[in-house]
Amino acid sequence: MPDAKPETVYLIDGHYQFFRAYHAIRGGMTSPVTGEPTGAVFAFTAMLLKFFDTCRPTRAALVIDSDEPTFRHALDPAYKGNRIAPPEDFKPQIPVMIEIARGFGLPVLAVPGAEADDIMATLADRLTAADPALRVTLVSKDKDLEQVISDRVVLYDVQTQEVRDEPGLLEKKGITPAQAIDYQALIGDTSDNVPGVEGIGPKTASKLLEKFGDLDGVIAGVPTLKGKQRERLEAAIASGQLALSKQLVTLMRDVETGFDADDAAVSIDAIDDAALLALFERCGFNGHPRELARLKRTADNPEASLGRAKQPDPREEAPAGGLFATPAAEDEPQDDDARYPAFANAGYTCLTSRTAVEQAVEDARSAGRVAVDTETLGMGHHTGLAGVSMSWKEGEAVYIPVLSPEPDTHLGEAEVIELLRPLLEDASVAKLGQNFKYDLHVLAHGGVEVQGPVFDSMVAAFLCNAPGLGMDALALAELDHRCIPIAAVIGEKPRKKADPPQKSIAACDLARVTAYAAEDADVTLRLCNLLEKRCAENGVLELARNVEMPLVPILFEMERAGILVDPDRLEEQRARLAERADELKAEMEAAVEGASPTPEGEEPPSLDSPKQLGALLFDRLGFPVQKKTKTGYSTDAEVLEKLSGLAADGALPNVPTAAHGLPAGMLEYRMLSKLTGTYFAQLQAAAQQLGDSRVHCSFNPTGAATGRLSSSDPNLQNIPIRTETGKQIRSAFVAPEGMKLIAADYSQVELRVLAHLSEDEALLEAFAENRDVHTAVAAEVFKVAEAGVTKEQRNAAKTINFGIVYGVTAFGLARRIEGLDNAGAAELIDAYKARYAGIDRFLQQCVTQARDSGFVTTILGRRRVIDGIDSRNPNQRSLAERLAINSVVQGSAADLIKTAMVDLDRRIRSEDLPLRVLLQVHDELVAEAPAGRADELAGVMREVMSSAMTLRCPLEVEASVGADWLEAK
Repeated sequence: MPDAKPETVYLIDGHYQFFRAYHAIRGGMTSPVTGEPTGAVFAFTAMLLKFFDTCRPTRAALVIDSDEPTFRHALDPAYKGNRIAPPEDFKPQIPVMIEIARGFGLPVLAVPGAEADDIMATLADRLTAADPALRVTLVSKDKDLEQVISDRVVLYDVQTQEVRDEPGLLEKKGITPAQAIDYQALIGDTSDNVPGVEGIGPKTASKLLEKFGDLDGVIAGVPTLKGKQRERLEAAIASGQLALSKQLVTLMRDVETGFDADDAAVSIDAIDDAALLALFERCGFNGHPRELARLKRTADNPEASLGRAKQPDPREEAPAGGLFATPAAEDEPQDDDARYPAFANAGYTCLTSRTAVEQAVEDARSAGRVAVDTETLGMGHHTGLAGVSMSWKEGEAVYIPVLSPEPDTHLGEAEVIELLRPLLEDASVAKLGQNFKYDLHVLAHGGVEVQGPVFDSMVAAFLCNAPGLGMDALALAELDHRCIPIAAVIGEKPRKKADPPQKSIAACDLARVTAYAAEDADVTLRLCNLLEKRCAENGVLELARNVEMPLVPILFEMERAGILVDPDRLEEQRARLAERADELKAEMEAAVEGASPTPEGEEPPSLDSPKQLGALLFDRLGFPVQKKTKTGYSTDAEVLEKLSGLAADGALPNVPTAAHGLPAGMLEYRMLSKLTGTYFAQLQAAAQQLGDSRVHCSFNPTGAATGRLSSSDPNLQNIPIRTETGKQIRSAFVAPEGMKLIAADYSQVELRVLAHLSEDEALLEAFAENRDVHTAVAAEVFKVAEAGVTKEQRNAAKTINFGIVYGVTAFGLARRIEGLDNAGAAELIDAYKARYAGIDRFLQQCVTQARDSGFVTTILGRRRVIDGIDSRNPNQRSLAERLAINSVVQGSAADLIKTAMVDLDRRIRSEDLPLRVLLQVHDELVAEAPAGRADELAGVMREVMSSAMTLRCPLEVEASVGADWLEAK
């Protein structure tokens, strides 16, 4: 038990710390479990961790404002009336922060009709009066509390460790605590709408109080003052404004709290680990549990402090330092098995005999659906198999090991594979999984070709707009179940060289592995059962069954196939582009020296340094500054594009002519540098990974919110398709000997989807008559005959056509069309909407649906939740409106190409066609076929893709054949 009369009581200013926590974290953190905002909670928790570690409190409390009006509102209805509403994502976090505080054992004080400052001032007086040995520390930097400072009351800032005491206040502001009320009354407080005296700021106020002693002395001395200062003071006194200001800033010292020092008893030992860990899990905090555990271990050892002084980064798993931060833990506690019931679940069984596995296969086949999960020796698709877990009844699961520290007690891999093959390759039994594409790879590597309908809980969660897609987050959100973390089995990931490495799962205790693996299968089954119903409730079950789930094994086959790369051609392309980058850099450096020679003795600026480039462009060469960052001038792509446009328009009179090409040159140089320095290296490494010279990228069905596929390792969507450079890169992707590549691409698919959805007659007519849609639109908007449309007009129409899908604004359009200002862009958009009224009506319908329902839907019913559609912030609201439009059109295009992929796969299988789909990039499918049948099979692809959906306008598909991707394109 702590001492009954501790030396210090800490009173934490709750709302001050809440707001400070909110503004400490940028980027809109949300929980992967609940989807709720968590940035302020994250930062506030880190502050408390640091506070308990640094201060080791034995008496503390969190003091917060109540919602009721105070006496100040009765005195002045305008009190705090100028405050804007807090951010929309702040208020929901307050109850969670209060819950966090209670988990730390902090009593939470709020008194109706009193502000937190009033409560703190009252308690500071009463506690120090009741115990002459007691000190009070107010954990705040709020200036309103400076009047409470005394020889035993100080203000404390956790971030800087700064203590504001009587000498510190005098040094900082030139006043004593006794003068703090008068000082604040004179200067007022704009944040609280306290008027003060016009024209009197901090320096003047401190001088007046130094001269006259207090406010009464200032009032008495007004006749001795001169000029405006005297006039303003007289006016404030006469109107009662000064007296009102003093009343408003004077803190109450008689709030009835019913609270004494004994009520504030806290300790590190008394922190409620279970409550906090549950909150951390729901918030998705990975680092805080470790810091809490380490804090608890240092409870009796103040020397083992956690404190560091760096700003936290919530993107890191273990944020470090600073006001709202916690440092990285040096070591991790052993997970308590009691926290994870699966470790003792009698329903989870390890199958070690042939008879037991055969019975499990029979039971799973009888159930008609089985959840399957693999345990592997590493993370890659081709890593070794350690075991397979299965579940066909909720609450029960089996684990079948093939590798363990006890190899003599169970079956080997070959025997297990042969026993499981009849079940896994049985097309009548549905297979359930979590990120099941990975398990398909692992099982295929072991020789099993999984058959049967697939249901993937990760994909289903994505269709249901779940905030998190990982199994642990889904289990907690949907099942209120904490899964065993992998670290509880194989150990924590080492954070420094001295830390032991993680074990292979094959080297871990078989009982613990069984619990972990069997739980995965059981949770997967439960999630699939639940999410299948959720899909039905959300109207996306048919989309799931007919498109998204059949796509999972298709993507697996595409990844397994890969696409052949010619390493020599790839290296030739890399070397050629690297040479061009070097030439371009030399040309720009020469242009700079010609325009503004580097002074003798100085180093020429580095074009690869954004900071030096900024100084060169804006300080030395006189380019107009476009925007700044915290570290100086911005030279990002947007800035360089704007400067390039100004140079093209001849609108740089103060810049030497020789330097006009520098922004455009830098754009090209950066693109080339990125391609040669990063992208080619990724391609070359990917092609060598399996020794087959094929790039096996990963396709992610949940990677884009609109429903489009994304790719990674490497991301082939990043190839710049509209540039000559990008086209040449494609030439390195080749067909094997005796084969050809087929590239089948939808033509203007998003515009055709827009025409279908909007039912705009003019746009539908243009597509029906197979006219050049951009020319047709230009003719309508600019009111000229199609034959008279200029290249510039067609380009403008093309930009609007594609931009309208993304909710383009006048500002955005002006940026995209050279020589067009905002007013001209607005006129162009208005003319477009007037002529294509169906499109404008459809765009408004998208926004209305989002506002009424909270989501928008695609052609096949795919939903996307649209946050911020009613936001008070016009920028957030505008962004939400653009997302609503884009999600419907681009999401419907995603529906289309995914449907085409499923239809094509069905056609290939039903007719046993020698056609293998390799890639899906944007609106294009790339496949491989025997050279002798390539033209025929290109026709099949064209036929299937063009009939994947029936739209109000025809779907055009261009399919070409070539020895490489460029030639096929």
